Amino acid sequence: MNRNYLIIGNPVEHSLSPKIHNFWFNKNNINATYKKETLSESKLENLVKRIKEGDISGANVTVPFKQKIIPFIDKLSNLAKKTQSVNTLYKENDLVIGDNTDVYGFSQSILNKNINLKNKDALIVGAGGVVPSVITALEDLSIRKIYIKNRTKEKLLKLKETFANISPLEWDHEIDCDIVINATSLGLKPDDQINLNFDNLKNKIIFYDTIYNPPVTNFLKNAKEKGHVIINGKLMLLLQAQKAFEIWTGINPKIDEKFLNYLND
Repeated sequence: MNRNYLIIGNPVEHSLSPKIHNFWFNKNNINATYKKETLSESKLENLVKRIKEGDISGANVTVPFKQKIIPFIDKLSNLAKKTQSVNTLYKENDLVIGDNTDVYGFSQSILNKNINLKNKDALIVGAGGVVPSVITALEDLSIRKIYIKNRTKEKLLKLKETFANISPLEWDHEIDCDIVINATSLGLKPDDQINLNFDNLKNKIIFYDTIYNPPVTNFLKNAKEKGHVIINGKLMLLLQAQKAFEIWTGINPKIDEKFLNYLND
């Protein structure tokens, strides 16, 4: 029997997830297909129903539905509960479970680069869907302080309810820190700019963009020109996918040379 998996979001056309998961299904001789589906918010309840009825075996959830899907799910994993963010759905004992593999994706992407963030300071730009996962991952990596800024205050205040330790900053405020993370969608378009003054930074620091396409956003390009270390969101994407695949199949798929070459084709 062919199993069906999906990624849902809006927009979702640019997603690499089908290419990733179909490669791993093929490699592990699993009779399954992974597709992308653009959904409207009114269809979220029906998606959960399709998983419950066995029509779909599992799904990934991306922007803007990581929080909006929660009311329709039977049960949340501890991480999904803590972050109030779901990116992976599956069925267990007739219940649809919402899980979060973004936390793993972010923290492992840092560890894979042999970066130690213990007692360091971070600045997150943005307060959208992936931010609770980034905050949780940074806490797991023993970060000292997390500053965060966003253009609208409401989202920051909401985050502060869940994460008491974060320090909100004014949008135009600059800060010295060890890692700056772009968690906004600014950068998807070629002329998008993030308002950061790179000249004020005293030390060489890490710039991390959760966006992976384009591979080098203006945010990263500017940082690289000033000699900072840059990381894009691709490794996080692959690692959260690896964890989701393991949840669905019990198999931990390889991220090896052959796989990476295939993705770059």
